[in-house]
Amino acid sequence: MIEIVAPQIEEYAQAHTSPQDPLLEGVASATRQGLGDWQMMVGAVEGRLLETLVFLTSARTVLEIGTFSGYSALSMARALPDGGQMVTCEIDPRHAVVARQNFAASPYAGKIELMEGPALATVRSLPGPFDVVFIDADKSGYRDYYEAVLPKLSPRGVIAIDNTLWSGRILDAEDTSEDTVALRAFNDDLVADPRVVVTMLTVRDGVTLVRQR
Repeated sequence: MIEIVAPQIEEYAQAHTSPQDPLLEGVASATRQGLGDWQMMVGAVEGRLLETLVFLTSARTVLEIGTFSGYSALSMARALPDGGQMVTCEIDPRHAVVARQNFAASPYAGKIELMEGPALATVRSLPGPFDVVFIDADKSGYRDYYEAVLPKLSPRGVIAIDNTLWSGRILDAEDTSEDTVALRAFNDDLVADPRVVVTMLTVRDGVTLVRQR
């Protein structure tokens, strides 16, 4: 594994990003204590980035693929205007229970609909369009998720894709694990896709932003 950004810089960036509100602090703390795979949760800086994307795009419709404990969904929901709506997809029943509890305890419960089950089936059942899409689920499925959501992206919409630097493992030619190989191929194909404009950011574990060309 490679340190994408020096820990001191990560700490400085977090210290100079508006802090989490008590709601998200509580979700983050409970996630770390209650879920063994808590590292799947986006961090405070990435949460603020997602919130800002929703704000800058004036999004009214948001789609998330991969809910986990609900931290990222809540980050985006707080930037949704009155009448805005988010659909978040989760396949793990245990994570869905935790996320629903976190949503219910928040002021944003009326803006978030959690749909449990395979995300591709859910996405195909939704009409769209979506102003912001956040993909943060099984890495081998990224290509299918991307192809499913791109036609449903609004004209000025943005797709944010998490973990695209994969702790630097995408640079390790000896790493032939399924997720690494899938991400490596996905990143290469994405930047060559003539339909879109792509920006890869070194935020946390890599966040790639995509808009239609």
